[in-house]
Amino acid sequence: MTKAHILIIDDEPDIRELLEITISRMGLNTSSAATVAEALALLNSGSKFHLCLTDMKLPDGQGLDIIEHIQNHLPELPVAMITAFGSVETAISALKAGAFDFVNKPIDLERLRQLIETALKLELTDSNPQFEQVQLLGNAPAIQKLRGQINKLARSQAPVYISGESGSGKEVVARLIHSNGPRSSNPFIPVNCGAIPSELMESEFFGHVKGSFSGAIDNKVGLFEAANGGTLFLDEVADLPLPMQVKLLRAIQEKAIRKVGSNDEVSIDVRILSATHKDLNKEVEHERFRNDLFYRINVIELNVPPLRERVEDIPLLADFSLSKLAQEWQTKKPELSTSAIAALNQHSFPGNVRELENTLERAATLCEGNIIEAHDLQLINPAPTNTTETTNSSLPSSEAAFGDLDGYLEQIETAALKKALEHCRWNKTAAAELLGISFRQMRHRVKKLGLDDD
Repeated sequence: MTKAHILIIDDEPDIRELLEITISRMGLNTSSAATVAEALALLNSGSKFHLCLTDMKLPDGQGLDIIEHIQNHLPELPVAMITAFGSVETAISALKAGAFDFVNKPIDLERLRQLIETALKLELTDSNPQFEQVQLLGNAPAIQKLRGQINKLARSQAPVYISGESGSGKEVVARLIHSNGPRSSNPFIPVNCGAIPSELMESEFFGHVKGSFSGAIDNKVGLFEAANGGTLFLDEVADLPLPMQVKLLRAIQEKAIRKVGSNDEVSIDVRILSATHKDLNKEVEHERFRNDLFYRINVIELNVPPLRERVEDIPLLADFSLSKLAQEWQTKKPELSTSAIAALNQHSFPGNVRELENTLERAATLCEGNIIEAHDLQLINPAPTNTTETTNSSLPSSEAAFGDLDGYLEQIETAALKKALEHCRWNKTAAAELLGISFRQMRHRVKKLGLDDD
């Protein structure tokens, strides 16, 4: 079997020698260059390279010049940047330009070996694609573009922030990035940040040692350790409390964690993918989300389009959902009538693909003769938006706020919560997603307003 060939680009002889010795001991071949010109000559020589390691500052140019050349002429070749310690901006610039990953000086040799091993798995992943347990269905232009972006980002180790509305398929996108990349044989650990009680967050993320607090009857492996070598997907990351954001930032920057009750740090090799339906820029503006953490997790942003922007995919998605239901229930697949398809196409689907799936499951249960009609869907048409009178008719007059602003706001909040709960058949989780709040916030507001008694 042919040994992998690594190209090393650095103008410091000592660094080149250290890298050559380390990589040779891994059983790999190396070639070296001290300048951009020498590196380009080797890259254009026809030699087969499996990874390129380049310093940022070179006598006749920048490492970014190398990255740009590789992106344009050898897009299958992963390139990692060697940066000065603490140069976060440089590392992020390299990742945005298309670098696979980065390593800081002074070089941590264990971290370097992990990087090389991960990069060399790319070729194996390309030649032996993983069977997908999840699919990104659809032929709309926005979905075709998203597929291309997923395939490109799967080859990188850059942190990706996946934005999009609730129910649009952000976790599906995260799973595809993981399963199409070199970490596919290692764990994919999803975590809903809004569902973990704040007092348990540090223990959940980093683990704890036995006896570290009341109730810690045994050692616990945290989410970071569980995802080691793989991917940690932080869903609804905007719901993290500020104190936890500080600890998360440190774990990402140091690539190490400290368990609750322990003085020892544990190195971790985890790729971070994150998502939220909220506007993180606004969360940063209102000081609910740390700017430095946003800067680290939002190296590359990937937007998942809402269902209303790809209406042409609704029949395909509906057919897939009904086939899946029939398989789960071990029954004949229900069919959609022409009127039902028309009703689905005209609905705005504020809950996106998840709402479509829930709607079809309910309709499949209620329909007669295994044919889903429009009335079986029980779709609630959105309120007209062309007249202010219709939109505001159910709201109390603003004059009602005079002398009792809190009471006025409570009336509006109660009306909004009731409408969302009724729309979602009193499913609090679905209603919370519809309103753009966490389940914890939903539960608190429902209890505060006494809606549990309705």
